[in-house]
Amino acid sequence: MNPVQKFVRAMRLSARRQDVFLAVGLAVLASVVAVSFGSGRRPDALGWTLLLALHIPLAWRRRAPLTVLCVMIPLIAFYHQQEYDHSAPTAASMVLLYTVAVTGSTRRTVTIGCSVVALMLVLKAGHGMAGVAESFQITGWIVSMLVLGGYLRVHRQLTQTALERAERAERTREEEARRRVAEERLRIARDLHDLLAHSITLIGVQTSVAAHVLTADPDRLDRAAVAKALDDIADTCRSARGELRTTLEVLREHGTTDTRGPLPGLDALPDLAATARAAGAKVDLSVEAAAAGVPAAVGAAAYRIVQEALTNAVRHGGRADLTVRVGVHERDGALRVDVTDDGAGTGDGTPGFGLVGMRERVRSVGGTLDAGPLDELDELGERAGFAVSAVLPLRARGEEGAR
Repeated sequence: MNPVQKFVRAMRLSARRQDVFLAVGLAVLASVVAVSFGSGRRPDALGWTLLLALHIPLAWRRRAPLTVLCVMIPLIAFYHQQEYDHSAPTAASMVLLYTVAVTGSTRRTVTIGCSVVALMLVLKAGHGMAGVAESFQITGWIVSMLVLGGYLRVHRQLTQTALERAERAERTREEEARRRVAEERLRIARDLHDLLAHSITLIGVQTSVAAHVLTADPDRLDRAAVAKALDDIADTCRSARGELRTTLEVLREHGTTDTRGPLPGLDALPDLAATARAAGAKVDLSVEAAAAGVPAAVGAAAYRIVQEALTNAVRHGGRADLTVRVGVHERDGALRVDVTDDGAGTGDGTPGFGLVGMRERVRSVGGTLDAGPLDELDELGERAGFAVSAVLPLRARGEEGAR
């Protein structure tokens, strides 16, 4: 048995003991009242038996209140019929009515209350005006106990509902926090993939250029070409190192402040084109969209799509005179990104994480993406070229227009 089950069992046993102690205490109180206060004849052997017996069922008042009611009411009625002190069992009667009200529904409470009052009036019918006055007094006590029990029952239900709502809200906050952590990890993974794939691909191409210059004609070494290739490698490394540092700052930050810094956007597209040109590709860049009017998330998605498309083109192009056309245009409330190349790669292999990452980025801003080889044929009659087309809705601008 685990600790929680032990605690629940101990609480149940404690409640049962409380009911037993309550029954004993009320029996003692009734005995004192019977011999010291009130009117009517003092209890004899039958009276003491009835008075003490009607308190015994109170030990089970919380477990079976209706059964206790059905047992106690006849005993109390018979006790009164014998003209014993009417005040002695009053406390037990009130506790019983309170228990019935606090453990049952409003309809059941009203029904039982009316039945008890009707039974009391029948018993008091032969006592004249004194019986009527006493009936009003007893009715007031009955109604008071039933109202008190009903109020506490409603209060407990409202408290329990509030606690459950608070627990659900806490679980929702925890789930939201876990979801955000998962999304942030996925975002970091995509950023690292785009950054490393782009940088490593360009470094590989630039290193190949430098190696080719060194080995092509050692007697007439083009030192300027080698120096330029090495400078391009150094620039790529510096750029990658800076962006990698910015990305990793998110992992080091333990607070709630967003430390991602400014997201890359449309303003950084010329730098991407220049880097791809340094790798030997001919890049035709056309941007017809105001960077200030594009939401940061949309601009960052467009930047990463162009970055991944250029990386794939340089890596899989397979041509020395590779040409890549990049178009970013704002049209019909959306930002359209088109990247096409004339490389020799067919693109028939299993898609890697690059295309998956692009699709995830596009979905994150509510857009659509199409990517695949072109239907054009090269001079050898083989399919050539690859195209990436994305439509990114400008949500912020659409909302402003709607207002």
